[in-house]
Amino acid sequence: MFEKSKDRYLTIGVDEKIPIDIQIFMWEAVDNMPEPKDYLQVFNLSVENGLQIIKHTSEQPKFDMTYILTSLLTKAVTAKVYIIDDGDHCTMLLAEEY
Repeated sequence: MFEKSKDRYLTIGVDEKIPIDIQIFMWEAVDNMPEPKDYLQVFNLSVENGLQIIKHTSEQPKFDMTYILTSLLTKAVTAKVYIIDDGDHCTMLLAEEY
């Protein structure tokens, strides 16, 4: 799952709402997590005290990691983002686009 050799896509919603530095951070978070990986990765983005909080979870196997980004090149955002591996390619999309 989530091999770097697979094509990676994102939706128009992600392109418009999620800054590129946060997009890259989420792809890297999936790349760096331990195997095996669930086909569905969930990212809850929130802002607390001016800091970008990213809570990364998956169900099978259970995975839960929270990141606090203190220095961003762009603005912090609040959103729920999925990254899905369908076997052929990987797609990043907003939860409301699912």
